[in-house]
This record gives sequence, C-alpha cells and structure tokens, in this order.
Amino acid sequence: MRKWPKWLRFVLYAAGVAVILGVAALIFINIYIGRSAPVTEGELRVPVLESGVTVVRDSKGVPHIRAESDADLYRAQGYVQAQDRLFQMDLARRQASGTLAEVVGEAAVPSDKLFRTFSLRHAAEQSHEAYGEKAKQVLGWFAEGVNAYIGQAKEDGKLPYEFSLLGYEPEEWTPLDSLTIGKFMAYDLGGNWQALAFRHWAVNHFDGEKMEELFIQYPEDASSVIEANRENPVQIAGAFDASLIPPEFNGSNNWVVSGDKTASGKPLLADDPHLGLTTPSIWYEMHLESPEQNVAGVIFGGVPGIILGHNENIAWGVTNVGPDVQDLYIEQPNPKDPTQFLYDGQWEQADVRDEPIRVKDGETVEFHAVTTRRGPIISNLLLEETGPGAVLSMQWTALEPTRELEAVLTYNKASNWQEFEKALENFNAPAQNFVFASKDGTIAYKANGNIPIRKKGDGQLPVPAYSPEYGWEGYIPYEELPASVNPEEGFIATANNRVIGEDYPYHITDFWAQPYRYERIAEVLREGDDLTPEDMMALQMDVKNLHAQEFLDEMIGSLQATGAAEEYASAVRILEEWELEDDKDLGAPLIFHRWIQQLPRTMFRSSMPDDVYSLMTGKNHISDEMMRQAYAGNPGAWVTGYGGVDAWVKDSFKRAIMSIADAYGDDADNWKWGDYHQLVFPHPVGGASPILEQYLNPPSTPVSGSHITVQAAGFNHDGTADHGASWRFVADLSDLSRAWHIVGPGQSGHVKSDWFHDQVEDWVNGDYHETRIDGTAEGDELKLVP
Repeated sequence: MRKWPKWLRFVLYAAGVAVILGVAALIFINIYIGRSAPVTEGELRVPVLESGVTVVRDSKGVPHIRAESDADLYRAQGYVQAQDRLFQMDLARRQASGTLAEVVGEAAVPSDKLFRTFSLRHAAEQSHEAYGEKAKQVLGWFAEGVNAYIGQAKEDGKLPYEFSLLGYEPEEWTPLDSLTIGKFMAYDLGGNWQALAFRHWAVNHFDGEKMEELFIQYPEDASSVIEANRENPVQIAGAFDASLIPPEFNGSNNWVVSGDKTASGKPLLADDPHLGLTTPSIWYEMHLESPEQNVAGVIFGGVPGIILGHNENIAWGVTNVGPDVQDLYIEQPNPKDPTQFLYDGQWEQADVRDEPIRVKDGETVEFHAVTTRRGPIISNLLLEETGPGAVLSMQWTALEPTRELEAVLTYNKASNWQEFEKALENFNAPAQNFVFASKDGTIAYKANGNIPIRKKGDGQLPVPAYSPEYGWEGYIPYEELPASVNPEEGFIATANNRVIGEDYPYHITDFWAQPYRYERIAEVLREGDDLTPEDMMALQMDVKNLHAQEFLDEMIGSLQATGAAEEYASAVRILEEWELEDDKDLGAPLIFHRWIQQLPRTMFRSSMPDDVYSLMTGKNHISDEMMRQAYAGNPGAWVTGYGGVDAWVKDSFKRAIMSIADAYGDDADNWKWGDYHQLVFPHPVGGASPILEQYLNPPSTPVSGSHITVQAAGFNHDGTADHGASWRFVADLSDLSRAWHIVGPGQSGHVKSDWFHDQVEDWVNGDYHETRIDGTAEGDELKLVP
C-alpha cells in the first residue's frame, strides 16, 4: 500500500478537521435555530386562556383556531401569529414607530426620521382613544396572546433566531403596536406626496407646454397655484433617499361575478392585492372559529381579525383606490424663529417634538419633528440641508384618528350587504375599492375612506400654507362615494383604474393606474359564461399584454421609418411574431418591456437631476400619452424638441437592445423574458451576508407576467420581480365551506418550517390550495390549555 507523504497527510488531516468542525458548526446552527421553530403538535400551556383552544395547521400551514369564546379566539390568534411571525411583527412595529435604528444600526436612521416625522404611532394613540370598548377588548386579548408567547420563548431560550442575530429581545406587545402597523399600511397604500414635490420642481424649471405635459392632467386653478409655487420655491433637488418611497402602484385586482354568468348560479369572487413580495409574506392566512364567528382569509402579522376573505355567508376583497389624500403646503418660516410659520398674516408657533433616535453601536441622533397647523414639515426628509426659505409640510388622512380595525371586526361577522356596507363606514385610511358577494346572490362594490374636499385646487401641486383660501373642508360623504349593487352587466371589476365618470362631482385623483389590467379582466368576464372557480384562477394568472396591443405596431412603424428595423431585423421579427403574452420563455416581452422602460429615460433623464427623476411619478403614463398624441399627429413640446416620435422611439429601442445584448449576448433568438424577469422573496436579514441570503431567500425563479398583466409581477430596473400578487384568493358563493388561496412564499417565518418557502412554485405556476372552514381541516393539531 502506498504511503502518503508527510506533508500531504498533514494537509488531509487539517482538511478533515476543518470538515468535521464545519459539519459540527452546521449541526450546532441547525439545532440552535431549530429550537425556536414553532411547536405545532401536542399540548402547550397558555395561562391567559380561560378554556382550551384547538389549533390545526393544515397541509399549507394555515392555522385553524377553534375557541369557546371570542376572548380566547383572539388570545390564541395573537399566540399563533407570534409563533410563526414574531420577528416580522417586531420589525413592522419598529419600522412604523421609527425605532429600527435601535436594533439595526445607522442604516435605519433615515427610515426612523421619516416615521418619527409622520408620527404614525401618535396617530395610532389618537385612534385608540376613538375606538369603542369592544374593539379595545379585542386589541387587549390579542396582545395578551402575543405576550404569552414572548414570555414563554424568553423563559425557554426559544426566541426566533433573528433576535439572536441582531442581539436584542422583543419588548411586550401592546394594542398600540397593532394599530401602528395598521397605520403603516395606510402609508404603504396612500402616498402621493412625491408627485407633488416633483411637480413643484417642474413648474420652477420648465415653462409653457413642456411644463404642462409633465402633469397627468393639468390642474384646476392652474395659473394661481403655479404662481404661488414659483413665488415660493422650495429646494427639492438634493440628497433625496428614493428607497423611502413606496412602490408607485401598490395596487391590486379584484372582481365579482353574478350568478347569471356562473356555472353554479351563485356569485364568484376573486382578489389579489399587489404589495411587496417578501419572506415572510406580508399576509398571514388564518381561520378563526368561535360560537360568534367563523371567518377565514388573511391578516397582517401583528393585527387581530381577518381583513380580507370570507365567512359562512359572504366574501370580500379589495384594491387600492389611490386617491389624493396627501397634500403638500408651502410654509413660510419666521426668519427670526424657524419654529414659527406664517398663517393669515400672523406667525404661529409650530409643535416641536424632541425625537432622539437611539442607534445600535452608535451615538444617539438628535432629531426634532416639527408640525404646523397643516401637518409635519417634511422638507428635512427630502434633503440633507434644506437651506433658508420656504419648506414643505404635509396633510394626510392617516394622521387623523381612524377606526379601521373596528370595521374589520364588525364585517367579519356580517351576513349580508347591508351589514357589510355599514361596517365599512369606519374603514377610513387607506381608501379601498371593496367588492362583495353573498350567498343570497348579491354582488356589490363600494369605494370607502376619507377622501378630502379642498377649498381650492385639486391636490396636484403644493399650495400656500399661509393662505386660509387653501385647505380641506371635510371629506366626500360616505353615501356619495362610488358604489354599485347588482349591475346589469353581471360583474364588477377594479384594478386601480378610474372608477368614476366625468360627471362625478368630487375630485378623487387624476392619477389612476394604466387601464390594461382592468381592460383584460373586463374583456374576459364580459365574454365569459358558465364561469367556474378554475376560470377565476386562470384569469388571475393571465399574461396578455394589452399595453403592447395598443402601441407595438406604431412603435415598430417608427423603427421601419428610421431604418432601424433592418439594422435590428432579428429583434423586430421576434416582436412581429409575438402573440402579446408576457411568457417567461419568450424573448419578445423582454424586448418590449426594456424598450418601454427606456422611453422616459431617453426623454427626461438628461433634463433633471437623478433624485428628482426618482420623484417623477407616472413616468410611463406621461410617455404613453406623449406617444399617443404624437402618433395621432399632435406631437407636444417634448417630442418635437427631441426630433419627433420616430427618433425618440428608435433611440430608446437601440439603447434597450444594447442593454439586453450586453447581458444576454447578441443572438436575439436566445433571449428570454424569464432570464431577466426573476421572482425573489427577500428576507429582511438575508441582505446582511451572502450566506444568510442563500439560507433565507428562495432561489430566484423565472416568472411570467409583468406590472401591466393581470398576473401581476412588477419588477425593478434589474428585472427583479419583487412586487405583485401578495395573496391570490377565489371564493365560490355556492359553497363557502372552502376557498382557494396562494400566499407566497409560504405561511411560516421560520426557516426550519416546512411552510417557509413551500408556495414559491405555487405562486409561479398558479397552483392554489383549498382552505376549509367546515371543521374538516386535517394536519398538525396543537392543544392550547389554560
């Protein structure tokens, strides 16, 4: 037998020791992390309970909670949510309260400043005072359940591993934490301040037609409002942090179909809210049952009840109305005292709150939040230094006392449209398009929420804070908000599209979503008959691109007119043969979407600073309308100044093709949409290191769809699809003992759970799971006992 050289034996020995140590470390890490995995079987003592509670987690990890009273039901809901999502819940309350830097460090200081300024927690405190005793009880019961879990986990050393990674322990849960998370969702779904800031910059840098074309619709009282903006310029261009802006359209699809058009003769309802795609999901699916209610659907981690879903009699879903509920005001500070601001010829003292921000491994940052009669001063969030002169404040509906949770808890128990609609009166922020169906055959739609009525102007530009001519004088009356019950057409659908006619007497917004998702939904439902739940699921996964249907032929015509079609014959051929589906295995969607992305960059990027460009809301709305008008023979100032629509479209195409070729090679026949358009569900801790990223994030996956198809999969400039249908839901009102769902990437927030990433492929392929509420759910059974 050959004898290995001594040096090689040493190397092999050292390598063996390293492997053994590495394996031992992995075993230790797995055991350590596994200690905090949720207990889903057997029996656990939960002292806050009055009676025993049964929790059955089905094959997809959906907890079915059965309790003898509502008090124990909500206590158990808090306990179970904390088992699966405590770290997510804690980060959410910290982000919304502006205390992330305490546990994350200096990188979170800008976010903390933002939420200290908006003061969502203060708004939650005011809201809590307005709640009735029943809702306050529910918030208290829920907090008792969360704290029961936190106490046990601390005592047993089984807190979720993320707390150990960041080196802290969670504080007790309070009712205010739940309400603050609710206020954060209003922030995520109700923002339009950045559009006003951009337009303020635009009116001070462009004149005439060039300025007008940067508005989605030219504002009311344009001359006087624009004059006020020019007389009091606020510094906008600077060190703006674009990451603080929510996605432009946190939208959704929903629809409800009358029994006249279904196979069962009863309504069908479908809903898929479009939010960030993260690990864990924004949504947590649950089934809650007590002698007083039997309701299932989804809720945000840290909040009691079921916000979207169904009970034994009704089903409901939402999309975002997207109204103008944030107004910016031009404030004139007193040169002698910057905490005083001009109003009606007098200096008024603003409210100044000291908001010191504690920073992990760093010094406390001194910060002051200043609030005028109009709202918080936000200019210091836009810029590192605002300089002297005018500043901007913001008025926002979510900063007022509202009672959304009271609405949720009430409609969870509703049995018909009248009870449901009455409950919606308390759902004030964010404003939502609710669709509804009931077993009695009723289908209905109601836009809800506080939508301001302005004394003057239409909310498209900042207005003078110092003039009493401007401001709000109440909200659109609830009974006059858009609504529809049992329409003759046999269906109701919304997709963040315009929901009012020209004769509607109130201003909601001029910035609706592009119409293509709604048009495709309506096209399918209008033509459909004998519709089934499977048809609804197929429609939620539909990838027909009506944006391309409107523009592609004329855009190719521009390439032909400029000779670019011959130069790029392969790419043009792929587009000409395309059947207009955003399929991940096709090259045409990659070419079209990169081309569309490039159009506003080509036209506007050189005309404004990068941070101002990031504030520009509705870039594609504006470039679409410019193309639409130019191809109709009415080129505007921007297109004419560029050299015509053909030159603009051709140059954008060339830049897009060069970018694609650099990434995927010169052979266009090898290009695929899915090579660029990759689904990710990032974990908040995953970005800390490549190892954690590999461990906590699912592998990126090619995915069909886009931001303008019904199968919503919005994407960043690098192709990352991280925004879209955060939950898919279909209900058949002929049998409400069950409904169909997808909650990507999975139910659990724990990496060792079988339900951590088990719905990623389901999300990509449209494979729904059935959730039952008739007591037949099977799976892991856990007894919670007093």
